[in-house]
Amino acid sequence: MATIDGATTNVVLVHGAFADGSGWRGVYDRLTSRGYRVTIVQNPLTSFEDDVAATNRVLDRQDGPTILVGHSWGGTVVTEAGRHDKVAGLVYVAALVPDTGESSGQQYEGFAATPDFVIDVGADGFGFLDHDTFQKGFADDAGDADAAFLRDSQVPVNMSVFAQPVTEAAWRHKPSWAVFGTEDRAFDQAMLQHMAERAGARITTVPGSHAVYLTRPDVVTDVIVAAASATIAEQVPAGSR
Repeated sequence: MATIDGATTNVVLVHGAFADGSGWRGVYDRLTSRGYRVTIVQNPLTSFEDDVAATNRVLDRQDGPTILVGHSWGGTVVTEAGRHDKVAGLVYVAALVPDTGESSGQQYEGFAATPDFVIDVGADGFGFLDHDTFQKGFADDAGDADAAFLRDSQVPVNMSVFAQPVTEAAWRHKPSWAVFGTEDRAFDQAMLQHMAERAGARITTVPGSHAVYLTRPDVVTDVIVAAASATIAEQVPAGSR
């Protein structure tokens, strides 16, 4: 764990749809090398409620103030789970950022389509990213081998999750940060900018794809550390610094 001005700093990382927590390894290694206590949520992707519950179970195990980080669909999850009393701040990584009463699907309204991000939905309502367009749509800046592994280890998502509204947006009460790639082909750039600005997030952009959590771990780590430093500074009484 990390101690900054006498306060413990924890980081919880939440993955998005079509993926699992293994893509966070680069960020995990960098944060733990700096002394942070890092835990990775494994979302079942079976329902909005299931993913929020999985995140809350991990948050319950934290021993102090926590930075909660979500990638892509994980942004919706942390927007809901971020109300947990151990969450000190939120970091959105190429993420959805819905408001209270909004669903993930509503975030796309009025923004440009993303034709390279193709979802194949089965008869059971679960979706995978299309095999042939996966790398271009999800991880165009990853090496071919890494992109192939991501493609072939996909976790299908219950597509109904994108219609579920957020009960109460945590970013309305807690500070937030956002980082996303300028070549993201999963979300329109204007959409990413709009969501982050509406949440009052401190925004960082970097050349990169939707998979910046994997391909730009140094930048993502720096944003998380900045969030941890800022929120801890706010929590420590002035006389103890």
